[in-house]
Amino acid sequence: MAIGILEVNLVDAKGLQDTDLIGKSDPYVVIRYRGQERQSSTARDGGRDPIWNERFTFRAEYPGSGHGHHKLTFRIMDKDTFSSDDFLGEASIYVEDLLAMGVENGSAEMHPERHRVVLADQSYWGHIRVGLTFTPKDEVAADEDIGGWKQSGL
Repeated sequence: MAIGILEVNLVDAKGLQDTDLIGKSDPYVVIRYRGQERQSSTARDGGRDPIWNERFTFRAEYPGSGHGHHKLTFRIMDKDTFSSDDFLGEASIYVEDLLAMGVENGSAEMHPERHRVVLADQSYWGHIRVGLTFTPKDEVAADEDIGGWKQSGL
């Protein structure tokens, strides 16, 4: 089994649903991968076309166990001050092939690509742009804190 670092480059989104009646929505993204979770900053007044340009890292294992365990999910939310945050949509990326290429070649990269955003009713509304890199490591400590740039202390 190979263990490594899966780096997620959250670039931007276009054409998102706008749920705010007054002003523009303030989107943020919750990224999940195999029990790990990271949250982007809130794009204040980002509206339908927010820009994040943030990088996050996750501990990844290949081949891993079970079907669907190599899925990244991007849950896009609208930050609200006086009520609960609104769901703007979700996108998923299956990274099993990327991990396999990384193990075989020493690293693998997927340049930023658009992925459709799916609403709760399973219709599509806008897209999110994400890039990925997987780099196998000789050894990643089990207690190593892998996270976004905010957690890295830089």
